[in-house]
Amino acid sequence: MLPVHLDGSPGALETLKRAIARALGGGPAVLPFTDPALRDAMAPDEPAEPETAVVIATSGSTGAPKGVLLSARALTASAEATHARLGGPGHWLLATPAHYIGGLQVLVRSLLAGTEPAVLTGTGFRPDDFAAAAATLTGGGPRYTALVPTQLVRLLDDGGAGLAAAKTFDAIVLGAAATTPAVRERAADAGVRIVPAYGMSETASGCVYDGFPLDGVRVELADGRIRIAGDVLAHGYRGRPDLTAEAFGDGWFTTSDRGIRHDDGRLEVLGRADDMINTGGVKVSANAIERVLCAQPGVRDACVVGLPDPEWGEAVVALVVPAGEPGDLRAAVRAELGPASAPKRIEFGTELPLRGPGKIDRAAVKTRLQSGFSG
Repeated sequence: MLPVHLDGSPGALETLKRAIARALGGGPAVLPFTDPALRDAMAPDEPAEPETAVVIATSGSTGAPKGVLLSARALTASAEATHARLGGPGHWLLATPAHYIGGLQVLVRSLLAGTEPAVLTGTGFRPDDFAAAAATLTGGGPRYTALVPTQLVRLLDDGGAGLAAAKTFDAIVLGAAATTPAVRERAADAGVRIVPAYGMSETASGCVYDGFPLDGVRVELADGRIRIAGDVLAHGYRGRPDLTAEAFGDGWFTTSDRGIRHDDGRLEVLGRADDMINTGGVKVSANAIERVLCAQPGVRDACVVGLPDPEWGEAVVALVVPAGEPGDLRAAVRAELGPASAPKRIEFGTELPLRGPGKIDRAAVKTRLQSGFSG
């Protein structure tokens, strides 16, 4: 296995691009990383599992390291299906870290399209840097990028050169976290063409675009749990046959997410299967409460968790990022979802802690709320 340390330098990214090209052609499996401890957990000196082209190392939602095994077939199937859905091969801007699947797939798509990706440089995400990177995209054909919702919100809030650059893209794929109805509306009003995507490392990035599976991808629900099949699937976890057997079987990958299918076939993701909070003997959905909160005027973002409580067993508690003066948020939740879902406590902060590219770190939210975090 070939570990590639992405230290932020252009040389490291070039090394990764060359390594991916070789891996897609049958060369050594590639392990992109930034955290040496996570690299070591992947046992890079041991041979890679058969058919592995890339190992995506992740700490996972529980903090336990996992290495997702992706074949050249899965990576290629995902990239080709993405281009087919968006409007054909094009020029990509890499704006998310390449050691995560969303960023890595930008490199794969560019390789298959025969185009050179533009790269967002610098630390953090600044709208002016995004505009400068977008300006380096050359050549004819469609222009694409992949962002997380937090990045898009920053572009919309800035309203300057970054937003102007965002409008020049034929499609901005949004992944890693859910795109709220409010963000969808803001993007449409601003003239930014977004494509919310659902997927994960185990599906070689987004495999359901705006509610509908990509070509070659099948989706079903088993007891409300989302299951996915198709060539885009990983073939297991690095050194964890137990986890592989638990999640993969008969050509299907069983996710940790709940969903519903609408009459038109559109998939709606309702949140993780473990986001249910048992409060006073009533099970309520943290994700549903977050959706109501985020739909209220004066709310930019929200995370809801259950905290141990001597009276209720678990108390519904929310961390809210305001965007103005929120109204009576408890009343809004109570009116739409019932009294059991109304948060017992609401704290306000300037931002939600994130894990990886735009995913809310719920463990960190719990820690803050348990310690009485208030801003």
